Amino acid sequence: MGSQQSMNRYDLVVVGAGMAGLTAAARAATAGQSVLVVEIGGEVGGSARYAGYAWTAPDREVMDRANPAGDETLRHALVDGFDEGVQWIASMGVEVGASQRILDFGGRGHKFDTNQYVDNCRRKTLDAGGAVWLETTVDGLLTDDGVVTGIAVTRAGVAQDVLADHVLLATGGFQGSPELLTELLGPAAAQMPLRSNPRSTGTGYRLGVAAGAATGFENAGFYGHLIPSGVAFTDADFVDLSLYYSEHALLFNLANERFTDETLGDHLTTMELLDQPESRGLLIADERVYQQWMLGSYVDGAVAVDKFALASKRGGRVGKAETLSELAYLPEEWGYDGTAIATAIEEFNAQVATGEPTPGRLRDREPLTTPPYYVIETIPAITFPFQGLRIDKNARVLTDLGDPIPGLLAAGSDTGGLWRRAYAGGIASALVFGLAAANTSIAGKAS
Repeated sequence: MGSQQSMNRYDLVVVGAGMAGLTAAARAATAGQSVLVVEIGGEVGGSARYAGYAWTAPDREVMDRANPAGDETLRHALVDGFDEGVQWIASMGVEVGASQRILDFGGRGHKFDTNQYVDNCRRKTLDAGGAVWLETTVDGLLTDDGVVTGIAVTRAGVAQDVLADHVLLATGGFQGSPELLTELLGPAAAQMPLRSNPRSTGTGYRLGVAAGAATGFENAGFYGHLIPSGVAFTDADFVDLSLYYSEHALLFNLANERFTDETLGDHLTTMELLDQPESRGLLIADERVYQQWMLGSYVDGAVAVDKFALASKRGGRVGKAETLSELAYLPEEWGYDGTAIATAIEEFNAQVATGEPTPGRLRDREPLTTPPYYVIETIPAITFPFQGLRIDKNARVLTDLGDPIPGLLAAGSDTGGLWRRAYAGGIASALVFGLAAANTSIAGKAS
C-alpha cells in the first residue's frame, strides 16, 4: 500500500501523453494555464511516434460522403479546424510539408515529423511551467456532485489526489485491452495484432464510463490495415507490412468468395475481414497491380517496399502463380479452393469488361489478366477503435442525454461518435480536438 500525499491543483490535468494530450497541454500551458500531464508509460508520444502525416477530408462535402454515418457536428468540426491545427504544428517549430492528396477518395494532408512534434510539445509545456509525470497510474476520477474535480493517481508507489478545473482523457483508445475488444468489437477482435503502442488499454474509456459518459456508436468499427498472416508483427512493421495495395487487388474469404468492394479503402476492407470466417482471406494481385501498387509507396515521399517479397521473407503465407489455373495448387492446409478462386477471378474479369461486378467495384475496375499472380494470406490489424466516449465539438464529454459532464474532456482515440464504419484521419482528429479541449479549458478559466 502506498502512502497518501497532499493534493496539488491545476487548471488542466491531461491523462495520456500522446498526440491529443500533448497538443492540449502545450496549447493550454503556453496560454498561461497551469498544466499537468500524466502518462502511464516511461516516455511521451504514444502511437503518434509511428505516424507521419496529418490528413483529413478537404471540405465538408467530401467528409459527408466519406463518413456519412458519423456525428455531423464532429465531422464538420474536424474539417473546419484542420487548417488551424496545421498552423499550430508549424508554430511548435516543426516543418510541415506541402498539401498533398491522401487516399483515392480525396483526402488532403501534410507530412511532418510527429516525433519532433510531440517532443516539442512536451518541451513547450515544461518551459511554460507545466509538469509531466511519467510512469504514473490513474486510479480514478475525483467528483463532487456530478462535477469532475480531478484525478487520483499513484506515482512512485505514492497515492495522491490532484485537483483540476478540467481533466482531459487522451489515453489512446482500448485496442490494447482484449477484454474491451471482445466486449465492444466481438470475440475475434481480441486476436488482432496491434498497429499501435500496447499501453492504450482503455483507461480513458473506463474512467469516462464510470463518470456517466455516453459511448458510441455501437458497431462503429475500428481503424487498422491488412497485414500478412503468420508474421511476427512489431512496431517497426506498422507501415512496411500494411498491405495498402489491397485497394487494387481482390480479396477472397474461406468460402472462396469476394465479400466487399476492396477499392473503398484498405482500412475499410480490414473491418470487413474481421467479420469473415476465421478473420482471414487471400489477397490476390496480378503483375499490373504488383508493378503499380505493391512496389509503390502509400503516399508521396514514403519509402517504397516490395510487400510481396517482405511478406515472403518474414514467413507469411504467400504464393506466385504463372497462370490462374496454377491457383489450384494452393496448399491444402490453407483451407481455400484455388480452382474456385481462379473461376471467381475469371468471372470478375468478365464482369468488369461487360457490366457491374458483384460485390461492386467503385474505383479500380481493371481486370486481373496480367500474369503472374501474387497471393498473400492476410488478416486484420487494429490501430484504434471508433467506439469511445461521446464528445461535442468543444471536446466536452457528454452523457446519454447529450449534456456535458462538467470538468471532463476527451480527445484523440478515447472519443466516439466521429467515425462510423469510416475513417479520414486519426492524427488530424487528435490535433483538432486536442486544441479544442485546451480552448475549452482556457475559456473556462477566463469566465
